[in-house]
Amino acid sequence: MSKVTDFPTSAKLLHWLSALLIICMLFLGVSMIQSLAPWHDSALRLHQSVGVLVLILVCIRLINRLLIKVPALPTDLSRWQRLAAKGSQVLLYLLMVALPISGWLMQNAAGLPVSFFGIFQLPLFVEASLRSYGLFRELHALLAWSLLAVIVLHISAALHHGVIRKDSVLPSMLFKFKSRK
Repeated sequence: MSKVTDFPTSAKLLHWLSALLIICMLFLGVSMIQSLAPWHDSALRLHQSVGVLVLILVCIRLINRLLIKVPALPTDLSRWQRLAAKGSQVLLYLLMVALPISGWLMQNAAGLPVSFFGIFQLPLFVEASLRSYGLFRELHALLAWSLLAVIVLHISAALHHGVIRKDSVLPSMLFKFKSRK
């Protein structure tokens, strides 16, 4: 039986697409709260639609993750490093699911539907309420900053594995291109 050394292409594609969209969403979200410029409404619609897309992608990622074989962590990692790796991964997934849901509920509480690029609207789950809107808005902001912090930790750990430890962790999630020699 061969040992799995790389994540499959499906996992890599979903990982990097999700990463790109989430980082763009975090920057767009911060820019929207800093400005009420004329582009704000368009940015909000884009933010909502991409948020729905991220939620869909994360659900696909979770299903994919259950179906694939993943590379093992290096055997020389300490117990606390293994726990930190697993815990931060679970936290990343929880935040990637909770953040778009909190945005969805925030919009519901504002009495507004969430549209997916004008193709369909998500159902309303909470009634319009200023108090609920404030709660979900604060929760959405807290989750966004938490996700950003965990992403920084995730990137730092990946760089630690790739640059300092020079083990198989970072390369297992990178695409390998063959030279044309």
